[in-house]
Amino acid sequence: MKNEFLIAITQVCAERRLPKEVVLDAIEQALVLAYKRNFGPGLNMQVKIDPQTGKARVFADKTIVDPVVDAQTDISLKEALAVDPTAQVGGTVRVEMTPSNFGRIAAQTAKQVILQRIREAERETQYADWSDRVGEDVLGTIRNIDSAGNVVLSLGRAEAVMPRSEQIPTEHYSVNARLRTYIYEVERTSRGPRIKVSRSHQKLLRRLLENEVPEIFQGTVEIKAIAREPGSRSKVAVSATQAGVDPVGSCVGMRGVRIQNIVNELNGEKIDVVAWAPKETDFVANSLSPAKVEQVWLNEESKTATVVVPDNQLSLAIGKEGQNARLAAKLTGWRIDIKSVTESAGEAERRAQEAAAAAAQAAELAAKREAAAALLAEAERALAEEEKAAAAVEAATVAPVAGEPEPVHVPTEPEPLVAVPTVEAEPEPGQAAPEEAAVAAAIAGLKSETEEEEDLELDDKRKKGKPAKKSRTQKGRAKRRHEWEDELAEW
Repeated sequence: MKNEFLIAITQVCAERRLPKEVVLDAIEQALVLAYKRNFGPGLNMQVKIDPQTGKARVFADKTIVDPVVDAQTDISLKEALAVDPTAQVGGTVRVEMTPSNFGRIAAQTAKQVILQRIREAERETQYADWSDRVGEDVLGTIRNIDSAGNVVLSLGRAEAVMPRSEQIPTEHYSVNARLRTYIYEVERTSRGPRIKVSRSHQKLLRRLLENEVPEIFQGTVEIKAIAREPGSRSKVAVSATQAGVDPVGSCVGMRGVRIQNIVNELNGEKIDVVAWAPKETDFVANSLSPAKVEQVWLNEESKTATVVVPDNQLSLAIGKEGQNARLAAKLTGWRIDIKSVTESAGEAERRAQEAAAAAAQAAELAAKREAAAALLAEAERALAEEEKAAAAVEAATVAPVAGEPEPVHVPTEPEPLVAVPTVEAEPEPGQAAPEEAAVAAAIAGLKSETEEEEDLELDDKRKKGKPAKKSRTQKGRAKRRHEWEDELAEW
């Protein structure tokens, strides 16, 4: 029959949801601390609890010495050989040191330590359990809402927090209401695991689809992409991995029962299920459902898709406040430009005109380049002919004519140079020599130029209200004029 100790351990394991080994290990560590506190901290001790009987035994490692100095830490060789026949001096041996009143001591001293160890083991177990559940959906009950707007949910033996940023803006929460959320993070704290959940996460919609649609859970239908505006509208792109399976019909269900259950879980959030396509143009066209698309053009450089829809489908394709186009862009990863057929026809005509003008300009430029190339070739050809003719003429002039003797050069004596005396004409009386006339003319020109410039400068100074004094330039000109007059006097 089990004793009371084992019954208590079994009860603790059931209440705390802990393995029996974890509880026994916590009790053993607590008993070691209790024994050291009462019998001395210097011992290397270990406590073992028999899981069948619940009896605790204390063992200590002692050093083999001869003679014994400290009875608590040392043991003689004779006593060590009784425990271990291979014992030698200087080694260690483990001996049992269970006191007679160890049960009462353990009950009084180790109570708080045992409780603390059990709490720590419980926190570690909870953290390990919930950290493995990150990425799953969980159903909880709202316990309270704090002043910052964070919602605290009860998940059984644990609590979760839904921050304000992870809530759906259109939802209003009340205490004791049941709520399905998505676990996106688990933190380790001194008070246990801190679980963070979300209602606006995209993967919450994925988990709801997996729970509601068996084909998605089994892998027959695959979710390719999700674009969501929490509380308003979402788009889901799905494809079939098995031939003959309708991916959209599997998600919608008979008369829309499956998708309606998810809409109710998300409090009326609209969900559009579209077919994924490997061709980008088809996928962009499907993403704008329920609008019908006429044509799609893709610009790979700017990652832009131009979509043409009928005139009566333009507002439906854009959606309320551009929501449909915005979700389609998030779903496909393309920037979508939606245009009506009329607008597209006018733009196509304009593009055709621009293309024709560009082609004409290119043709004109090509013709000009050809003409320039022809002129250059003609000029090079004419230059080559001229060089060839000049070379021929030079060769005919330099080379002697065959059969004719070469001309003989006969030197002739130069005629003697005869000095012819020159007679200078004397100036008439009263007429100056030519040199004197030239100097006089230069002095007269300098004087007239100097006087004109001085008069202009003096008039300018009078107009500005400055004293009419000669500048350095005027003084230099007057000096040069006097030098010319002195030179004339020497002549």
